[in-house]
Amino acid sequence: MEAKGETQWSSIIVPSVQEMVEEKVITTVPPRYVQSDQDKSGATDDSGLIPDIPVIDMKRLCSSAAKDSDSEVQKLDLACKEFGFFQLVNHGIDPTFLDKTKLETHDLFSLPMEEKKKFWQKPDEMEGFGQAFVLSEDQKLDWADIFFFTMQPAQLRKPHLFPKLPLPFRDTLEMYSAQVKSIAKILIAKMGEALEIKPEEIEERFGDDMFQSMRMNYYPPCPEPNQVIGLTPHSDAVALTILLQVNDVEGLQIKKDGKWVFVKPLPNAFIVNVGDVLEIITNGIYKSIEHRVVVNSEKERLSFATFHNPGLNKEISPAKSLVEKRKKRAKFKSLITKDYLKGLFSRELYGKAYLDAMRI
Repeated sequence: MEAKGETQWSSIIVPSVQEMVEEKVITTVPPRYVQSDQDKSGATDDSGLIPDIPVIDMKRLCSSAAKDSDSEVQKLDLACKEFGFFQLVNHGIDPTFLDKTKLETHDLFSLPMEEKKKFWQKPDEMEGFGQAFVLSEDQKLDWADIFFFTMQPAQLRKPHLFPKLPLPFRDTLEMYSAQVKSIAKILIAKMGEALEIKPEEIEERFGDDMFQSMRMNYYPPCPEPNQVIGLTPHSDAVALTILLQVNDVEGLQIKKDGKWVFVKPLPNAFIVNVGDVLEIITNGIYKSIEHRVVVNSEKERLSFATFHNPGLNKEISPAKSLVEKRKKRAKFKSLITKDYLKGLFSRELYGKAYLDAMRI
């Protein structure tokens, strides 16, 4: 078991955007949320000049027929090199169970405020309801509330959070966590296969002690959507993110060829993206891509992201077998996961700044 305090990252406690929107008739955005300097170019571009993100079929990826499996591994490899994002279909999770997960996620944000306050962030902590990466009182805020918590390994869960959630939702999260973790392990193993990284190197980093955290996102309608940002442009500083779109409101955009492009979720598909840690492990061959969330004036948007990282005491560094095989120098520093995360949460969220700090 990790020593107490090793995952004690913090973020300054801020007001609930959802509460603000529901309690008051807001016609203008409070100054702290105004981020009108955000580049909105390409946000509504639907010209078809930029292709949709790739779709990976997990059933084919795991097929016993070598021809199907090999071709899907090649598609996965290309998606990770060219886009850093893909949609995953035929992943094996029952659509009825996904609907249940979505409904209960929505119900969590529909709890009365006095109930949600029981799960609010505490001073010097980041987990719970609130916002992340808030380091100063004058920092601009996203137009969103989140619920963030550590899920795996189970002994790292905060005793005042997960165990106190409504029981049906706890059971749902346990099952969802296990199924999504299994998908993440398969995808990372297939990526390693594509790059000819030794399987034991992948297993060493992403074994049973894989670190998994969850972040549920609620983006309320905004009277001036062009004045705010739902989620600041950034790349995920994890290995692999698996995102479940909870409702049918678009808002996620990725930066492709210098333009912001909407991701149009497929029914019952996951949106998966390469994070900074996989860019490090693959020595820059796979790319973590900047993405953001924009909001609208009409309807709330909800999503549910599950993040996967090597175990807290594992090393984050370019895979040795990959570097040696390609006769390339390592492009990134080596750090233990818990030290990597400590550095991450001590900074504001912005672009790929943290990954850049890891470059040699």
